[in-house]
Parts: sequence; C-alpha cells; structure tokens
Amino acid sequence: MFISNAFAEAAAPAAGGGFMDFLPLVALVAVFYFMILRPQSKRAKEHKVMLEALQRGDEVVTTGGELGRVSKVYEQYVGVELAENIEVTVQKTAIQSVLPKGTIKSIK
Repeated sequence: MFISNAFAEAAAPAAGGGFMDFLPLVALVAVFYFMILRPQSKRAKEHKVMLEALQRGDEVVTTGGELGRVSKVYEQYVGVELAENIEVTVQKTAIQSVLPKGTIKSIK
C-alpha cells in the first residue's frame, strides 16, 4: 500500500553517433591550427629570413627595445652600435625587427 511497484525501464538506444560525436573535437583542432599554429610558424619563418638577410648598416630594434645600427655580423651574433663609440654584441635571435633606413636619424 505504501510501497510503489518498481517497473523495468525501456532499454536505452544504442550509442551509434560515430563521427558526429567527434565533430566538435575535430572543429576545435581545426580552429586551433588555423588561428594559432599556422600564423606562428609563418612568423617564425619570416623572422628567420630576416635574420639571415642582416647586413652591416641595417637599423634594428632588439627585443630589449634598443635601437641601433648593425656594425658587425657574425654567425650567431651581431654587433649593434647604439651610439657613437658604444657597441654591444647581441645574439641574432635578439633582433626583433629591421627598421627602414634613416629611422634612427629621424628620431634623434
């Protein structure tokens, strides 16, 4: 009287989604690739080409923010003249960008 009858539930449908279950994961991986990995590898290639093309007289900005003119180019290092008679040697990878000619003169 106080206890209700327990009836068996119907069998659950078979999980046969297959590819549709993985579709959101595939979409997430595709977005990650096109929004993050691909542009980053493109920038890395451009930076490598820029470093290989460095030559004496180029005006550069280092990752530390110093502006200078390339005075010597070695295999892994670059001599950067920050001011008259002040030259520092930095790794090539520390060069952030190459500036157009005359940029340093226009700033001073």
